[in-house]
Amino acid sequence: MANEAGRQAHHDEETALLGPIFAREWLTVPRRPNHYVLRAAYVGFLWILGLTAWQTAVGWDRTATLGDNARFGVLLFQIFTLVQLVLVPFFAALSAASAITQEKDRRTFVLLLLTDMRSWEIVLGKLLGSLLQIALLLLAMVPVLVLIMLLGGVALSQVLQATLVLATSALAAGSVGCVVALWRDKTFQSLALTVLFMVLYLCLVQGLPFLASLPWLGPHLSSETITGWQKWLGPYQAMLSILEPSDAGGPALPPAYGYALAMLAISALLNAWGIIKLRVWNPSGEPIMQREAPEAAEETDRARAHAAPGRVRTVWANPILWREICTRAYGRRPLMVKIAYFIVLGLVSYYALAPLWGSGRRESHDLAAGYGLVPIGILSLLLIGAQAVTAITSERDVGALDLLLVTDLTPHEFIFGKLGGILYNVAVYMVPPLILAAVYAADGLLATPPRAHPELLRYKNTEALICVLGGIVVLLAFVIMLGVHVALRTPKSRLAVINTLATVFFLSAGTLICIGIILINTRRFEAQWTSFVLFLFAGIAGLYWVLSGDRPSVALTLASWFCPIAVYYTVTNILIGKPGSAESTDPLMPFLVTVGAFGFTVLAMLVPLLSEFDVALGRTTAGGD
Repeated sequence: MANEAGRQAHHDEETALLGPIFAREWLTVPRRPNHYVLRAAYVGFLWILGLTAWQTAVGWDRTATLGDNARFGVLLFQIFTLVQLVLVPFFAALSAASAITQEKDRRTFVLLLLTDMRSWEIVLGKLLGSLLQIALLLLAMVPVLVLIMLLGGVALSQVLQATLVLATSALAAGSVGCVVALWRDKTFQSLALTVLFMVLYLCLVQGLPFLASLPWLGPHLSSETITGWQKWLGPYQAMLSILEPSDAGGPALPPAYGYALAMLAISALLNAWGIIKLRVWNPSGEPIMQREAPEAAEETDRARAHAAPGRVRTVWANPILWREICTRAYGRRPLMVKIAYFIVLGLVSYYALAPLWGSGRRESHDLAAGYGLVPIGILSLLLIGAQAVTAITSERDVGALDLLLVTDLTPHEFIFGKLGGILYNVAVYMVPPLILAAVYAADGLLATPPRAHPELLRYKNTEALICVLGGIVVLLAFVIMLGVHVALRTPKSRLAVINTLATVFFLSAGTLICIGIILINTRRFEAQWTSFVLFLFAGIAGLYWVLSGDRPSVALTLASWFCPIAVYYTVTNILIGKPGSAESTDPLMPFLVTVGAFGFTVLAMLVPLLSEFDVALGRTTAGGD
């Protein structure tokens, strides 16, 4: 008993070094059931990727040789590390930001500031506690990468460097989300600025070669120096230096270690800034209580007093819509998010369009439209999803949602008021993907028929443009409705935010992964059918869990099946197209399938909220009084 008590005291002392917030997360994370579900799903995801890599590299129709095993090991290592490098920073930033915004929305973050905890205990405790789940998943992946070494083609140094790049990327991304959430008051601003700052950083790293064109700096910089800087600062450049090591003599310090040092330095600076500014930024926006006025003055001003200072404003017939549009429901500085978005939009558009138009004549190549349209589309969907879900969760966390639901507001006024306010606030993020699609259509990049037939080219471009614009509009409507639907059905605001943004991200990332798998070996596309079936079932199960939850319906179940199948059908039709040619199929059928599936899903989420509002929210049952 004494030894056990001593070990427990030693363990409590170690966890107390990072403060009580981290100690609580350390003790409670293994007790949550979803912790084990997530680990099992993570292993299953890696298994599906491994099966796909085997079908691509070797196949089932012949016996593998030692060379085949080595090639398979290299391919599997590349797939695992690159996919994790996409997922880990995104969810690290999202987890860190949502951990703080949830406290702020519930007005409990101020209580943390009133305790005797020091600033570094709050900041580092929240950051490391939110990253604990991700750290455990990364640790679970290390043995898998070590086992790949048995196949050949992968060295132990590559495994160590890849793990270091992933871990420091997660720490840096989480530090960005933590500091932004400490700085901003509203959940939407925190999530949006976190995503935009991360994308802006990647764009700036990609644009480092621009320094060579500066007259006062260019002569002192060589292309090797700039490439070295990119490998030290860019996560993808650092990972590619591990996956494709150069045969020539490189620098004394491998780029992966330099990148790790750079990320540790950036994380230290961000967290130090957050610790210094913690009690300067917070609390903010607290009401200032005025002294009580004398009775005579109070009687004089009583007739012209109203709830808020300033002039009296006329409320519209739908007060929900009026509040969403005419008040500061989403923070005091929404313009900052829009400015950051347009900066990122300009950089991405420049990188996507400059190679096509830089030589003075317009040149096209395969999938050129996707280089600009896909990142801007995904970024817009994430921002719109964040706005949609926080429009409901912000009301719930301050206790206003229950008050709204017991007023005489009808379900139509509440739902359409929220949807109208969301559309008003996200209109600036909806327009750029539509404009960019029109730009590509005008350049003839959405279709690839022979340019010897200009009339056919104009017809196909027009048809493709209409289909693409219609598909984008339906996807935007789906994301908006998804955020409202998940937020109303999920009692925990942080879980609602993560489910919504993770669904949008996985639909986008899953589609890109399928595209990459198809492009690896289009000649043996039929041999990859098994892995695609597994991807489809994983997508159907995940979407069913997000849409239905504990209140399933026939329509939502059908929608969970329709959407992943529609995405897979559209991708294969665009990439595989007409066998034996480089031409895609007619865009009309993929457009109809996509619009039909996602349009049906929008109606499956919207109709119950309008017709059976209490039933859809789980406040009563269909057979109840």
